[in-house]
Amino acid sequence: MASFLKFIAVRFAAAFATMLLVSFIVFTLMELVPGNCAERYIAYKTTQGQLITEADIRAEEVRMGLDRPYIERWVKWVSSAIFRFDLGESCLWRVDVTQLIGDKLGISLGLSFAALMLTYVIAIPVGILSASMRDGVLDSSLRVASYLGLALPNFLLALGIMLVSTVFFGDTLTGLFSDEYRDVPWSMAKLGDMLSHAWLPILILGWSATAIQLQTVRALMSDEQGKLYVTAAKARGITGMRLLMCYPARHALGPVINSIGFDLNRIFNDLPIVAAVLALTDAGALLLEALAKSNDQQLAGAIILAMTATIVALNFLTDILLAFIDPRVRKGFF
Repeated sequence: MASFLKFIAVRFAAAFATMLLVSFIVFTLMELVPGNCAERYIAYKTTQGQLITEADIRAEEVRMGLDRPYIERWVKWVSSAIFRFDLGESCLWRVDVTQLIGDKLGISLGLSFAALMLTYVIAIPVGILSASMRDGVLDSSLRVASYLGLALPNFLLALGIMLVSTVFFGDTLTGLFSDEYRDVPWSMAKLGDMLSHAWLPILILGWSATAIQLQTVRALMSDEQGKLYVTAAKARGITGMRLLMCYPARHALGPVINSIGFDLNRIFNDLPIVAAVLALTDAGALLLEALAKSNDQQLAGAIILAMTATIVALNFLTDILLAFIDPRVRKGFF
């Protein structure tokens, strides 16, 4: 028990250090963007017909704390995010970032975790089945399907489904809400409407991740099935699903569990472009707008930090789960 608690403490320290490093990198990239938040906001006001002086810019920089040293501003930004869940103020909109991304981030996380769940619900049993029927017709068909998933980009799949739906059904399948629910407050009816539209982005986001994990599970199972402990189990009369689940699957699924954070990262990476194709109103679309259109580095940095924190937290939890399932992990760690 003591070794397990020590393992948790070390992993937590590593996760915390990772988040600090990521926050420093994100903040540095925000600072490297030409023009600070004060200058960008003043430039926006100028386009609205207001007369702005150099003194106005300096006063705005003081108000936003941009006259303080770089390290001091990073420490304030990351400590506010960690201890008060305060992600700062948008450069252009001059409102709290949490207010801007609140619902949108929740939608993005919901879509991403649903796609992640879909990935493993399909990949694990199908991968095990494929490995148990090696070189058969079913195995060959599943491998072709997984190769197609690796070769066909998510956005191209989205465009193909939209084209087919438009031609044959007259519906583009874009967006997450019907017109009557788009701008109304949240309710059970609005939630139900969103769920009725969410299946397509969930399917598309889980497309390539499912293909990769299907190949991974099949390869790991195939490797474990040829080992001596499986042969010994067969000699004792253990066969069928009991043999597969109690012996090779138990050892093969360890690396799969450890890769959950990697798959979530892959889904997050695909989210902005899929959101653009499907016209989704989530954090992915907001991130794309902040990076490519409004150049709002404070908003973009906050979204990236929030998504990265989710990945780091998930990696930490999967490390603990893997150590709980397989004691060799925590013993080998020290």
